[in-house]
Amino acid sequence: MPNRAGAESALFAENQTPLSPMNIHEYQAKQLLKQYGVAVPDGDVCKTPAEALAAAEKLVAAGHKMLVVKSQIHAGGRGKGTFKSGFKGGVKLCKTAAEAKDLAAAMLGNVLVTKQTGPEGRLVSTLLVAGAPNIKKELYLAVLLDRATSRPLVMASTEGGVDIEEVAEKTPEKIVKEQIDPALGFQPWQGRKIAAALGLKGDLANQCGKLLAGVYKTWWEADASMVEINPLCIIEGTDGKDQLVAVDAKIGLDDNALYRHKDIQAMRDLAEESPLEIEASKFNLNYIKLDGSIACLVNGAGLAMATMDIIQHYGASPANFLDVGGGASKDQVTAAFKIILSDPAVKAIFVNIFGGIMDCNVIATGIVAAVKETGLKLPLVVRLEGNNVVAGKKTLAESGLTLITGDSMADAAQKVVATVAK
Repeated sequence: MPNRAGAESALFAENQTPLSPMNIHEYQAKQLLKQYGVAVPDGDVCKTPAEALAAAEKLVAAGHKMLVVKSQIHAGGRGKGTFKSGFKGGVKLCKTAAEAKDLAAAMLGNVLVTKQTGPEGRLVSTLLVAGAPNIKKELYLAVLLDRATSRPLVMASTEGGVDIEEVAEKTPEKIVKEQIDPALGFQPWQGRKIAAALGLKGDLANQCGKLLAGVYKTWWEADASMVEINPLCIIEGTDGKDQLVAVDAKIGLDDNALYRHKDIQAMRDLAEESPLEIEASKFNLNYIKLDGSIACLVNGAGLAMATMDIIQHYGASPANFLDVGGGASKDQVTAAFKIILSDPAVKAIFVNIFGGIMDCNVIATGIVAAVKETGLKLPLVVRLEGNNVVAGKKTLAESGLTLITGDSMADAAQKVVATVAK
């Protein structure tokens, strides 16, 4: 499966299904948070070393003694990553504008490899140059949907700056969870409760309440699936007083709600997404590329997950998650086949359809058209059940195609795994 954000992964460990969001860059997440009153460090987005120099000079002039240059890619572990050029670290501290320019030159246009990108890495084309405040304490904060209760959930911890998955596994008692009534929204007493759990008092507790309200409002009004601030920091402000600031931020947006947010849609960075996933989105197909060799074409997310599980159970690995939805057309099925065949790792295809709203004969017709149009040579295993299945099986039987049928999901799965084991 694709990499999950820390908060979602921590919940997933408790058998709760995470959403699959559209991600945005850190600098974009901070722009959204700032709109809702959340304090973030001063900084500017840069695409050239010259822009980085100008941004750094402005920060130094404003009194910042330390700067940070941060690669903007959709992956965690940037600071510990290594560029394919050999330069180490996608997040670097420096003291002068000249240093910031040199760091930008080393990062921009180069590929950064982290624990989340895989060996192929990600090309860095954008940087965030920001002030690096004097951090006194690192905390953790996230807002996401608790799928078990269908309610918003605030998660906070005194253990900031580390993977929340580790905290959830080793010291779960250090994670504070507060459910929000969606009809009432985030309440001041909940802010005070979380602030107390984080050990914040006085003015910092008041700041925490305001910041929490802003983070929740960002999550709610942006239709986010997850807002994660790690670390949320207590810093020494320019006036010498302690301040609570979102030093790093990650936001995933519910792509089903993006039609309501043209401004957020404009933040989408296609260079950070798989070309096959982009192509699939043009046909309203839910596609995620995976690392296996058996391609799946399924209707319904639950059945798709079960299909991937049963392939794994019988000793192989799925090459993708592909949900054609409950009412796919022949053209969508054809498009799905073309996308599947664009992945050179695919060695066989498993079509698993349970027709409720879906008409099995529409799928069968689409399969026939797709195989003929693409000249498919790979093994194809098909299991159809449900609405109009008799007509669907007749269409396949009379098509003249070389394919393997499964009498049940388990039977079909075993057959498709056998084709790649040969």
